[in-house]
Amino acid sequence: VQLQASGGGLMQAGGSLRLSCAASGRSFNGYVMGWFRQAPGKEREFVAAIRWNGASTYYAESVKGRFTISRDVAKNTVFLQMNSLKPEDTAVYYCATDRDTYRIGDYRNARFWSSWGQGTQLTVSS
Repeated sequence: VQLQASGGGLMQAGGSLRLSCAASGRSFNGYVMGWFRQAPGKEREFVAAIRWNGASTYYAESVKGRFTISRDVAKNTVFLQMNSLKPEDTAVYYCATDRDTYRIGDYRNARFWSSWGQGTQLTVSS
């Protein structure tokens, strides 16, 4: 499995940005896709997840209502639309995937995910 994240950049607070994660190497039926982020000096934290089958979505409380995760099955790509950006959103954003266990608790745990992309930097200035 290969994941290629892209779309990061330098943004002003209040702005919007969309991250992309191109996935390859297998069929993702029965898999879940996720986004995590890691700020300097902090642990990697869950941002959002989407089930490849059925497209149910899950979000961290800190981004709920501002971020939207989606996927394009035909393109094997997952997106993270980020609106109303805040300086505290500054981090390296990683996409990840693993076989879906259908347990939300697993999604929020970085140790659950076995395949990771290389990360893309988002910096939000105030």
